This record gives sequence, structure tokens and C-alpha cells, in this order.
Amino acid sequence: MVGVHLGGRPGFDDSLDELALLAESAGDEPVARVVARRKAPDPALFVGSGKADEIKALVEGHRAEAVLFDQALSPAQQRNLERHLGVAVADRTMLILEIFGERAQSHEGKLQVELARLQYLATRLVRRWSHLERQRGGIGGRGGPGEAQIELDRRMIDERIKSVKQRLDKVKRQRGTQRRSRERNQTFRISLVGYTNAGKSTLFNALVKARSYAADQLFATLDTTTRQLYLEDVGRSVSLSDTVGFIRDLPHKLVEAFEATLQEAADADLLLHVVDAAGSDRPAQIAEVQRVLREIGAERVPQLLVFNKADRLDAAERPRVATDQLEIEPGLRVPRIFVSALEGEGLPALRAALADAVRRRDEAAEAGSDPFDDDPRAAEAGAARDTRAGAADAGADDVRFDPARAATHSSSV
Repeated sequence: MVGVHLGGRPGFDDSLDELALLAESAGDEPVARVVARRKAPDPALFVGSGKADEIKALVEGHRAEAVLFDQALSPAQQRNLERHLGVAVADRTMLILEIFGERAQSHEGKLQVELARLQYLATRLVRRWSHLERQRGGIGGRGGPGEAQIELDRRMIDERIKSVKQRLDKVKRQRGTQRRSRERNQTFRISLVGYTNAGKSTLFNALVKARSYAADQLFATLDTTTRQLYLEDVGRSVSLSDTVGFIRDLPHKLVEAFEATLQEAADADLLLHVVDAAGSDRPAQIAEVQRVLREIGAERVPQLLVFNKADRLDAAERPRVATDQLEIEPGLRVPRIFVSALEGEGLPALRAALADAVRRRDEAAEAGSDPFDDDPRAAEAGAARDTRAGAADAGADDVRFDPARAATHSSSV
């Protein structure tokens, strides 16, 4: 595993721990780690010839079968590295795509992953394989040069991408029909979002008594699952959806491909932003989730922070109160609840907060000033995508979920 710290690049993982977790999720066994520092990537080998020789010696010494880079490689860099090292080379994007390809279960999820992989492959057809020599036209090999094999492959990929996009559009329309049905029934919609392996699926199972797959690994589940959650305090059910987890440097093509799935978060009335309370990199993970939410147009949706895995905190780290507020962006404070989905700790307080959000929406609707009204929020989100900075300065949290009734205490932990 190789990581290159480029000058001024924030969020660099010196330990490569997250890359190791990704590799293990893909079924690989990490045997060595290399960290390099450069002002800019080497155009040919990304790490430079000296560091490439060092990596080659490690490959031979450990009899490694592949080299994984924590950054995205260009097609030329990947090709040059494979020739120099003599083994397969993959970057972070390819590794995530491989995991997604193995984990996708539903028809929609498989289509989304296939689209992202095809779009990634389309950029790597430039003189990459030896079978892409130019074909000869005419009988007996006579005549001018025919169509290059690379052009045939590119056209086949382009046609397949077009076909997959059409099928995904159909899925998107079906989801839109389902959402409109929930809107007509005035169903309160809640979506679980958060960094991968924060415990979203475990929390989902604990709340709705479902049996969704949950494991201590990155991207354990990819497909959106929706269930009805009955809230006794308001005597009604709400819609709860578990969505795909986010990760640092999530490939943009994957965000595009999973647009139909992530739309569940953008159209929600409330986001349960699940955070690993025992994680060592909580602020960076929260910031990454906020970035992806802005990218999919969900930055205006009210949030409730759920600090999960509270049972893993040491006694000195345990919060003084179970509910408070936390500033996740400058000027943006949201309610926070500490829970342990595995142990059931804090779930009654979470249910009470959800019931309060539903009650507030109903009361505001009766008064004719619904703060969770979809149409105004959708318009605001659209404007925010066009002029994010201006929208943020205009007051991005004026439609946030009011924590006063959800939190019994307010303090700094």
C-alpha cells in the first residue's frame, strides 16, 4: 500500500489505516506500507523513479501480488507503474469500485456500480492492452487500415453506458413515483447518512427490528432499505431509510451513479447523521459527510447527529449528558444524541427526538408555516447548488430541526 502526501493536501492518512480497511474489505491482505512526500505527483510514475524502485524491492521481498495507491492514478501512471513493478497496480477509486461490485445486491445497485465501472474503464483504454493493435481491412489483409480495436472497445463501452443510464432513469422514475405516494400519504421521511462503518445498518436494525446485513467493515451494505418505524409518542409510523455510507475521496462518478439511491437523503424530512463516537477522526468524517450532502443537494435538510458506539468510549470520555448540541460547521449547531445501537443505549431518547420532529412538522403545517415543506426546501437546495457560498451566508440553518425540545440538556462535551 502506497500513500503520497502532496504539499497542501488536507486529510492525508499517514498510517494508511483506511486504505488497509478498504483492502481487507476487498479480500486482500496488506503486507507492507510506503509513505512518500512530494510537492506534486511525478507525471510518469506518480512517486518518482527512486521511490518506485523502493516499492519494487518490497514487492519482490514480500512476493506481493498487487500494489494499491491511496490516491487516484492517471491511466498513463498506472500503466507505467505496472511495467516498472511487474505486478498489478490499482488506485483508491478502482479499489472502491471493486468493493461496490462485490457488495451490490439489488438490481438498482448492480446497475449503479456497472455504470461507475464502465465510466472508469472508458478512461483507461488508451494503449493499455497489447490486443488493441490496429486491424487491417480488405480481403487477405490487403487495403487500408481498418477500425482500431481500441475504437471498437470504446464504442461498445459508450453504447453500454447509454443503455445502463436509460435503465437507471427508469429506476429513478419508479423511485419518484414511490416518493410522491409517500408525500400524498404525508409520510414523514427519515434517512440514515454517515461515514462508512459508523453503524448505520446496526442502528437501522435496532430501530425497526429489521435484519439488514451489518458487519464491522467498510461498505457492508450498499442498497437502500426502507422500513416503517412506529413512534409511540405520536401514535404514527414514519419512513426510515438506510443509505450507502460515505468515505473520503469518494469517486465523483460513484456519487453520480448512486444519484437515485442518494436521492432518498435529498428528499428526506430529517437526516440522522450517524457518527462513530469512538472514532479517532470524527471531525474529518463529519466534514466529508457534509461535503457529499452539499454535492447531492441535501445540505438544507434538517439533521440530527447520532453519536453511535458510545459503549466503546472509555469512562473518561463518556458524555456528561446523553443529548446536547454540536457545531458541525461555522454558525451551524445541530442536536446530538449519544447512543449504542448494539447495546440499545440511548434509543429511547432518539425515538423521543424523532417523535418531537414529527410533532413540530405537524404543528407548523397546521399553522401554515411548515419548516419541513418539500417544495420550498427543494427550491432552496437548487439555489444552494448554483450559489453555495451565497446560500450559506444567507443563513443555511434557518430550517434546521429545533433541538430545544429534543434535548433535555445543552452542554459542551
